Amino acid sequence: MVGDNVEQDIYPVEQALRMAKEQELDLVEIAGQADPPVCKIIDYKKFLYDQKKKQKELKQKASKVVIKEIRFGPNTDDHDFEFKLNHAKKFLKEGAKVKAFVFFKGRSILFKDKGEILLLKFATELEDLGSVEQLPKMEGKRMIMFIAPKKK
Repeated sequence: MVGDNVEQDIYPVEQALRMAKEQELDLVEIAGQADPPVCKIIDYKKFLYDQKKKQKELKQKASKVVIKEIRFGPNTDDHDFEFKLNHAKKFLKEGAKVKAFVFFKGRSILFKDKGEILLLKFATELEDLGSVEQLPKMEGKRMIMFIAPKKK
């Protein structure tokens, strides 16, 4: 493509470079993977500026994923469970992901099944607001589960 014209022509590299020098512009490769490679005769500094501008716009439009953590012990009581459940509901309504985990201290690692039951109960309570993204799994001394908010 020559300058800002819409006509599409195919030139040999030498001729394209000569045309770029005549116009005091740069020959910039736009799509190198194409066959033949796509190049434009434009001002390279302006090309870089426009690319940075596009990247910035895409970055602004991208939604930021917020992850809120809720920590349980393997022997969490009902009242504490309800309290943390209400916080998780609030987080999911705000659109944040919830990372619920059971932390096993010392010998409490023997109660892995209690931790898994607790997390699965937590997931069933939040079924109407969120969907389980990752089922409970052990990572070191923690059993972790992710819950993502349901789309509105």
